[in-house]
Amino acid sequence: METPIERELALDLVLSPERSTTVPARLTYHVRDPYAVHITFDALSDRPVRWTFARELLLEGVLRPCGQGDVRVWPAAVEGRGVVCVALSSPVGDALLRAPAKAVTAWLERTLRAVPPGREGGHLGLDEGLERLLAAPLDGAGETDL
Repeated sequence: METPIERELALDLVLSPERSTTVPARLTYHVRDPYAVHITFDALSDRPVRWTFARELLLEGVLRPCGQGDVRVWPAAVEGRGVVCVALSSPVGDALLRAPAKAVTAWLERTLRAVPPGREGGHLGLDEGLERLLAAPLDGAGETDL
């Protein structure tokens, strides 16, 4: 069983140009889902809210503005400290969050050590699934658990 790579963070939820509030969040990465990162917000509602998007989007967004549509990410500085801004859009509403750049970068480095860029496909289990599929009888007499 794989242990997820996690990081607890206090994010700033931007309410207006002059006002923000702190929101506890958790970044999670699973080797078995190597292309995705997950952010869970525990204090926004009675139920945790979870967003999933491409790890590559967050990796690029730490360096330069990227993304379109529901998730956009870009680096910035607030009061002299580096932050990573994440804009989320859904039918329910929009949110602008700021995360400490050092914490996000350190967490991303841990994910890159676990699964280097370009090696994600080797963690999807495609080879094992293909082997099981090819080992299945062609006459349909046997059953296989795919």
